[in-house]
Amino acid sequence: MLATFRTILVVLLSIIICIFGLIYCLFSPRNPRHVSTFGRCFGRLAPIFGIRVEVRQPPQTKLPQNCIYISNHQNNYDMVTAAYVVQPRTVTVGKKSLQWIPLFGPLYWLTGNLLIDRNNSARAHNTLTKIVQSIKKRNISIWMFPEGTRSRGRGLLPFKKGAFYTAIEAGVPIVPICVSNITNKIKLNRWCNGLVIIEILPPVETKNYSREQARELAKHCRNLMKFKLDELNAEVTARESQIR
Repeated sequence: MLATFRTILVVLLSIIICIFGLIYCLFSPRNPRHVSTFGRCFGRLAPIFGIRVEVRQPPQTKLPQNCIYISNHQNNYDMVTAAYVVQPRTVTVGKKSLQWIPLFGPLYWLTGNLLIDRNNSARAHNTLTKIVQSIKKRNISIWMFPEGTRSRGRGLLPFKKGAFYTAIEAGVPIVPICVSNITNKIKLNRWCNGLVIIEILPPVETKNYSREQARELAKHCRNLMKFKLDELNAEVTARESQIR
């Protein structure tokens, strides 16, 4: 019964957000400010799933005006966890197939996000080149999932080079974002589904890296995120066991 109620409520609220968003964005289409606005709208659905999201930012560290945000990509619930911390004037890079999702697809494009054809390497490379040009020209930051796909409980997957090549070419830092484990955590028939911690790590400078060192930079960032994710998951487990 609870699962049915949650499903219906989330579907209805998602439809409302998408319809309102489409109308709202028509007055200033492709404005990068919209991504953060509606990302946080979806993020506010987290309590409906019975999860509490705790956000942490580096103390006394101001986030860069232009940067590449990278985050671990777990499953569809990223829409109500990671989406909550999308910063103003930050757009995401998603698969081109997203545009065909009813209501959400048009909203994803209209808010200013970027679509990439991962099945066509030439087009994907051209898109990355345009992203490099857009970062400073449009005064935006980019959110990318360097794993390239959802991990679905397989841990932090190997990183692809695209995000790091882009950061080096654009001359902007990388800001890692770690989301504690959500895989198999949410049971729709369970009232409380526990805690999810999202931590924004300090920026990683890319000025000392050449484009040939993109793989090295990717490995460094992955090690930072792996260490932090292990810490967060251990903390969540300890805190939840105390509650029980």
